[in-house]
Amino acid sequence: MCESWTLAQSLVKPTSATWRAKGDQHRTYHFAAANADVAYRVCVPSNWDGTTALPLVMFLHGAGNDESSYLDQNNKQMVTLANQHGYVLVSPLGYNGAYGNFLRLPAVFGQPAEAAKFISAVTADTERTNELSEKDVINVLELILAEYPIARASMFLMGHSMGSGGTWYIGAKYANYWAAIAPMSGPFVQETGYPWDNLRRMPIFVTEGTLATSLAGSRVLRDWMNSNSFKLTYKEVSADHPGMVPLVLPNNFDFFDSVRTTN
Repeated sequence: MCESWTLAQSLVKPTSATWRAKGDQHRTYHFAAANADVAYRVCVPSNWDGTTALPLVMFLHGAGNDESSYLDQNNKQMVTLANQHGYVLVSPLGYNGAYGNFLRLPAVFGQPAEAAKFISAVTADTERTNELSEKDVINVLELILAEYPIARASMFLMGHSMGSGGTWYIGAKYANYWAAIAPMSGPFVQETGYPWDNLRRMPIFVTEGTLATSLAGSRVLRDWMNSNSFKLTYKEVSADHPGMVPLVLPNNFDFFDSVRTTN
């Protein structure tokens, strides 16, 4: 976090032509640790007055996609919703990795043996890749925080599939950033070895498709979280893994709005 803050302070300049720009923006920054220029997407409400602190939603994409894939789907549904609800929407690339989380199907919640297989297969190279992916997320977040006035008590994290796993990982590890998290169709988290206490007071909105392969894991996760008194809201929609996204996105923004009203 300190390194990301320092990077942001060195790169963000009030003299830049894009300083506090509004609208849908494709940007890049130089990620020295990866020796690469890395893309990210930021969408700022078109009616922003230029001074009022804005709430923020960060979105983590699924595998095989990039920072723009989901934002451009369904006639830019996510971008439109963020603009309508008044949020800065930030979508990092997550440089070449899974945001720090090594779990994927079939290692859903309640399958510790499957999770152990993935963890045992981690190598120095894959660990470094995931470390860079995680760092890219925090770099991009700090770039936005350095440039825009953001309402720090109204910052939210959501993601789908691999990005849901990233939401679980980033959400708990960097819990001080987030007012709430919303993992979509990806219960890539386990009961043991996870800092659940970091999320004890945090509202969490879990959504799943009834035709998704991860449904059983999400239901086990739901029951376990409810039995352990987490602040969980859970919703299922009649759709498969990719098809559930456009159905639940409006619910996500409504959920974030409901949390904002209590801040």
